[in-house]
Amino acid sequence: MRIAIALVLAALAFAPLASVTMARSAFAAEDPVFATGGVAINGYDPVASFSDGKPVTGRAEFSHAWRGATWRFASAANRDQFAAAPERYAPQYGGFCAYGVTQGYAVKTEPDAWKIVDGKLYLNYDQSVQKRWSGDIPGYIAKADQRWPEVKKSKQ
Repeated sequence: MRIAIALVLAALAFAPLASVTMARSAFAAEDPVFATGGVAINGYDPVASFSDGKPVTGRAEFSHAWRGATWRFASAANRDQFAAAPERYAPQYGGFCAYGVTQGYAVKTEPDAWKIVDGKLYLNYDQSVQKRWSGDIPGYIAKADQRWPEVKKSKQ
């Protein structure tokens, strides 16, 4: 019972932040599934990118269903943080490569090619693509934000 109350209180505490994040986010409720084979972002823990500063493989026993995908986490605490505010932790552009979206494509990503920019998680195809993307992050984000609706539509 205490855990349920704590989760409700956490959700209420994050509600204003979640509404702001959703308004500024590059995904919406109708976005494609963040998953390949039903597991989001290759089974990596998106919360760990923020808290640990590195990709961490999630574990099946710490799973959470959101937007048609199974999200895995390294711990129950990370799972509960995500469940309270998924838009805060989920990667932009449906989990597809941020650079690929600028080119009009929904491209898979690798766990070691990621970056947090302005509190948002962006994934890239690999380290070489991430290096290119890092050359003009604000410009590529602006371009990806423009292209995302057409890329998203192609994946639906």
